[in-house]
Amino acid sequence: MQLRGKQKRFLRAQANHLQPIFAVGKEGLTKQWLAQLDGALDRRELIKVNILQNADVTTAELKSFIEENTDIQVVQSIGRVLVLFKVSTNKDLRDLSDRVARI
Repeated sequence: MQLRGKQKRFLRAQANHLQPIFAVGKEGLTKQWLAQLDGALDRRELIKVNILQNADVTTAELKSFIEENTDIQVVQSIGRVLVLFKVSTNKDLRDLSDRVARI
């Protein structure tokens, strides 16, 4: 699902109260980290990722790494925090993506 402007705005509003549950640290970006991120998004559909101060990766590098290697979409980037969205493969967990599709 390619997101339009109104859909991104809705997702940003939904993510406003969320705390980052993933972090990128000194180990940087690995396929294992990406697989864990993908699994968490499959259950939640919308999460925040924090880039720690000791990380050797920039926000732009993280964004391009995620979008090139998965079907996860970056909804918002503020400072060192990214808001990520992915439609769940489990139909029972698609509450948020169903609401986004109706916008």
